[in-house]
Amino acid sequence: MEPVIPVGGRISGPRLAVMLGSWRQGGSRQGAADLAAAIELQVLDGQLPLGTRLPAERELADALGASRTLIGAALDRLRENGFVASRRGAGSWVAAPGRRRRGPLAPVGEGSIDFTHASSPAIAGTAAAVDAARVRLADHLGDHGYQERGLLGLREKIAQRYTERGLPTTPAQVMVTNGAHHAFVLVLRMLAGPGDRVLVEQPTYPNALEAIRAAHAIPVPVALDPAGPRGWDIAGIDAALRQANPRFAYLVVDFQNPTGLRLDAEGRARLGTVLARARTPVVVDETLVELDLEGDPLTGPPPLAAFAGDLAICVGSASKTHWGGLRLGWIRASEDLLGRLVSARYAVDLGSPVFEQIVLTELLADEAALARRREELRGYRDALAGAVHRYLPDWTFTLPKGGLSLWCRMPEPVSSRLAVAAASHGVQVAPGSRFGVHGGLERWIRLPFSLPPDKIDEAVRRLSAAAASVSGTPASLDAPIA
Repeated sequence: MEPVIPVGGRISGPRLAVMLGSWRQGGSRQGAADLAAAIELQVLDGQLPLGTRLPAERELADALGASRTLIGAALDRLRENGFVASRRGAGSWVAAPGRRRRGPLAPVGEGSIDFTHASSPAIAGTAAAVDAARVRLADHLGDHGYQERGLLGLREKIAQRYTERGLPTTPAQVMVTNGAHHAFVLVLRMLAGPGDRVLVEQPTYPNALEAIRAAHAIPVPVALDPAGPRGWDIAGIDAALRQANPRFAYLVVDFQNPTGLRLDAEGRARLGTVLARARTPVVVDETLVELDLEGDPLTGPPPLAAFAGDLAICVGSASKTHWGGLRLGWIRASEDLLGRLVSARYAVDLGSPVFEQIVLTELLADEAALARRREELRGYRDALAGAVHRYLPDWTFTLPKGGLSLWCRMPEPVSSRLAVAAASHGVQVAPGSRFGVHGGLERWIRLPFSLPPDKIDEAVRRLSAAAASVSGTPASLDAPIA
């Protein structure tokens, strides 16, 4: 049976050569094995997503300065191991060996530390906002209570924030939703159907991937480079837009989940131009944009929508900044598109709860509370960075300037095994494979810094013991517990 050719972008020979770096390890006799191992590692790390078309043998041989015989032998090894599939006339592409469906994370047991959720407890002042909302609720009890677009007062505050960040917005361009994920699902249902392609970053937010799959759409990944100067491969996105022709793109350009990367203004301008040229709508997830831990969110780069125009659909949420229990988010889009979204929403729900919207309106008026939250999270971030350096010194990461998590690179591809071992040591973690379109990312793991420093320290100490059990190296079990 002929292999099915999956959808994906193409990587050029010179770019793959740069990615592989010094791939020769065992001398000329081991050249094919070394090259195959180097490519396997890039697949496992998610830098070569499933479906990526590989260069022709001649092109790759020229780029690597190797013989076509060596290239052919390396590809044979990769095909034998299931990392590459080929078809005459269609070339070769990255495959997924032994891919399995990823199920939900195991429930957190008693005494276990939950290191899977990048979210904080309710922000200070929530109880006071609830008390104030109880008084204001009386103003709304006389009407029917259905607000398919959301309360005007809340939409005014959200619109004002976009305007202050450099994207002029009116309340008519805002719709309140039941969280950012609900907002994304509404847009997904309107823009894509079974078999349609959706361009995403690799790695990316796992729940967005699950929503795309649930809609029977096909996620098309473009790899990020956490160590690169900008992080986003804009040329790769351009190529994927032309080759895969996705219905829309889903991007997180502010403190990206899980990498913590942030695209600068120049990169946003280039990306906006690429999207506009392809006439591809983009859903921009701004859930973490207010968690700028090094500066004022208003002085950061303008929203991507300022460069992509009406093609951009922004989704935001109060869950990371204020409290997940509010279950409120929003969509910012053109009035025309928002009108279509409101009509599509009737098939899902009839609006968001009024009382919670009043509470959030009160909370958004207290900018000092959000500033204190950012200061608190900055301390948590530094505590986590210190704990990783102390207990897991061979792990590396780039300290993010915002967001809620560290994206850590491990010396061995053991992320999934570590997650299993960590559970037995009393800490729950999300393996890197959950953030990849087709798994992989086994050298990576996400660690949130949304817990108090004492719990962070204990969680990392337990994680170091689990890592030692997986790698077979001694753990710092006698390290002090904060």
